[in-house]
Amino acid sequence: MPGLETFARYEKSWLKDDVTAALSVAAVALPVAIAYAQLTGVNAAVGLYSCVLPMLVYALFGTSRQLIVGPDAATCAVIAAVVTPLAAGDSLMHWQLVMTMTVMTGFWCLIASRFKLGVLADFLSKPILMGLLNGVAITIIVGQFSKIFGFTFDEKYLLERLGGAPSYLSQTHIPTFLMAILTVIVYFVMKRIKPAWPASMFAIAVGALLVWLFKLTEYDIAVIGSVAGGLPSFQTPAFNIGIARELVMPALNLAMVSFVSMMLTARSFAAKNGYDIDADKEFKALGLANIASALSQGFAVSGADSRTAVNDANGGKTQLVSVIAAVLIAIVAVFLTAPLEYIPSAALGVVLVIASVHLIDFKAIWVLRLRDRQAFYLALTTLFAVLFIGVIPGITLAVLLGLFQFLRTVMRPTDQVLGLDSKGIIRSIDGSDKATAVPGVFIYRFNSPLTYFNSTYFKRRLFERFARQNQLEPVDCVMIDAVPCFTHLDLSVMAMLTDIEALLRKRGVSLVLAGRKRQLLSWFEQTDMVSGEEGIVIRSDLYLALKLHQSHLAATTELTDDSPEKAEENQSVLAHSQL
Repeated sequence: MPGLETFARYEKSWLKDDVTAALSVAAVALPVAIAYAQLTGVNAAVGLYSCVLPMLVYALFGTSRQLIVGPDAATCAVIAAVVTPLAAGDSLMHWQLVMTMTVMTGFWCLIASRFKLGVLADFLSKPILMGLLNGVAITIIVGQFSKIFGFTFDEKYLLERLGGAPSYLSQTHIPTFLMAILTVIVYFVMKRIKPAWPASMFAIAVGALLVWLFKLTEYDIAVIGSVAGGLPSFQTPAFNIGIARELVMPALNLAMVSFVSMMLTARSFAAKNGYDIDADKEFKALGLANIASALSQGFAVSGADSRTAVNDANGGKTQLVSVIAAVLIAIVAVFLTAPLEYIPSAALGVVLVIASVHLIDFKAIWVLRLRDRQAFYLALTTLFAVLFIGVIPGITLAVLLGLFQFLRTVMRPTDQVLGLDSKGIIRSIDGSDKATAVPGVFIYRFNSPLTYFNSTYFKRRLFERFARQNQLEPVDCVMIDAVPCFTHLDLSVMAMLTDIEALLRKRGVSLVLAGRKRQLLSWFEQTDMVSGEEGIVIRSDLYLALKLHQSHLAATTELTDDSPEKAEENQSVLAHSQL
């Protein structure tokens, strides 16, 4: 529990800032948790339950001092997209499926932590995540229009909903729409007058107060209704195991997206405050937080960037902020849920739209077009996938895109032909003419680990570049920089090396591997490959390989002198060069 170490070193001077930050975080988290519960399709109290235990668990197991975990727009949108069709209108089953998916997400995170898969934080590249979050944000915004305008969507997918926009807008319920307008006005007025105050909470509170005072439900203004407060009671899900099976892979997708999103937030604030994040421990903390959420009848959580920003802006120093905020939210969830039933659905819809708008960043995607065209296309593809085929297929495609991007980099990496510059330093031969090829020597570098699926490409590229240099000047030695490419033993790679050596030997060309000498000698011994003058020569590094090659050439040249006076000297030089 990394949090215990932080609490053990806690300084009294931090307490004031932590308490101030905790009050601000709780004020922001309360309305957002209720709104996200509506988005997920469960009771408002469930959103509050999803804040309490997860925040306490993360405070103990997390390695970030500023990160606040809780309901997240993208996470809730994914859960709703998966669970709603499976529940088929049964509210109890819907809630149970939500909890089951949350538990599965937690277990996937624990498995990933056990196998040290924190590197997956870099698996979904930032461009892919940008496209994903923009697509999810647009999907949420369009989905909340039904609450803001007071109609009900008949279609499931975004395009169909947009296509029917004229028909839907003609069904606008004026009192509901006026309530939404009022919420927007209150929100931005509060932002203008008191930027540091929780504008969302005030906007929702004003709407609830008006509903209660003027009995606006008589005008068919929808409210969230009765909120079952009190302590959550543990219940065992009762549904068909076949339905639960449908949640396994979506839970894996959710774990992946939640973790990557959380790590982006945690790392950015850790860098700002001058400390490091342990990705494997973060995976474990996220898994335990999700399991804790399910046990308290809540839904899946992730790192909340908006609440983390509020925490940091108010000077939060440690995870005591999460502990205090969780206690405050727990008090509301247990004792103060009665006023929540008057909250208008239109007001919650506005809060969700405002929260989702902050996720949209088209400018960042457009900037990618100028900086990295490939990253731009990845972001755009993910964005349109989420919009056109849905959230879950879009996330699946994002994961696959990340995998293909990685495989493409490994399968078709960059490579260089190396030479020497005027100072005798080995460097890449390019158009600058700063380095030139070593006479009679072809030096090749392959910038990726060699494995079975790129060994054929390596062989083809090696001979293509060898042929070009050999046309300009005869080559009698091929040197391969072994450091970047020979990272692990692969039998297919070793067989490929044997083929290359045989082909080169037929042409009278020797093959030298430079670097990782002990490792390569061990592999050669395991695979019964021949090293040395009778096979593949292995040297400690490129500089030594070049030096010994030149010494060998010099010794061989001198051996052409048949005078008896130099016979003994020549034999000595040759033996030294071979050594």
